[in-house]
Amino acid sequence: MVAVPGVANAIANGTPVADGQYQFSTKLTMTNIQRADGTVYDSACSGALVAPQWIVTAGHCFHDTAGRRVSGPVPYATTATVGRTDMAGTNGYVVDVVEVRQASRHDVALAKLATPITDITPLSVSASSPKTGTILRMTGWGATSSVNPTPATHLQTGQFKITRVAGSSAMVVGYAPAADTSACLWDSGAPYFTENTDGAQTLVSVESDGPSCPHSQEETTARVDRIADWIQQTSGATVVEAGRTGGNGR
Repeated sequence: MVAVPGVANAIANGTPVADGQYQFSTKLTMTNIQRADGTVYDSACSGALVAPQWIVTAGHCFHDTAGRRVSGPVPYATTATVGRTDMAGTNGYVVDVVEVRQASRHDVALAKLATPITDITPLSVSASSPKTGTILRMTGWGATSSVNPTPATHLQTGQFKITRVAGSSAMVVGYAPAADTSACLWDSGAPYFTENTDGAQTLVSVESDGPSCPHSQEETTARVDRIADWIQQTSGATVVEAGRTGGNGR
C-alpha cells in the first residue's frame, strides 16, 4: 500500500515472477510528494495496464497534502514501469503518468500515460460480481515484510482466495504458496485477477488496505465490476463477463 500516514501496506511470502510473465503488471514511482508541513517524500504503488494508455491502481495513490484523493493532472511526478520483472532490467517501458481519474466511491483510479504502449496485451476487466471461493492471482512491487520495509526490486506474485464480498470490496486471504501470502507496503493498486484454462486473465479487484505483512487475515481489495462501464468509457479497456472467459478462476 502507498506510504502515507495511517495506511498500512512486493508481496510477503510470494514468489518471483519469471521474465515475460504478467507483462501488464506496473510499478508506479512517485517523487517529491508534499506533506502538510512542507516536507516531501517518495513513494510507490502497483497497478496494471488495462488499455494502451491507461493504468488501473488504487485511488489513494494520488492525493493532496491532506490525503484526499485527487483527479486531474498528477499531483506529483509519477512514472509507470510496465513489462519489466526486475528493476535492474532494461526491457519494458518507463513512461510518465500525466493525468489521474478517480472512480466515485471506490478506491480505484485510472492513470493516463504520456504515450501508449501498443505491444503489451492489457489486462481485461471483469463486469461480473466476484464469487466467494474464487482463486485469484496478484502481482505487486511492494515490500516483502512490514519490518524495515523496502520496495521489492523484482516483481512478486501469489494466489489468494475470496472469502466474502461486501459492498465495493472483495475480501481475500492468502492461498499459495502460503496461508500468510499477503500484500504489503507499496502493493496498493496491485491487480487481483483470474487465470483461466484458455489462458485468459481478467481483473477482478485491486489492492486497497490490510494488516501489516505477512499475515493470514483478510485483505481488502476494491472490486472493478461495479465500475467496469466507467473504466471502459474512460480508458477503452476491454470489459468481459465471467461466463465468456471462464472467469471463475481455478
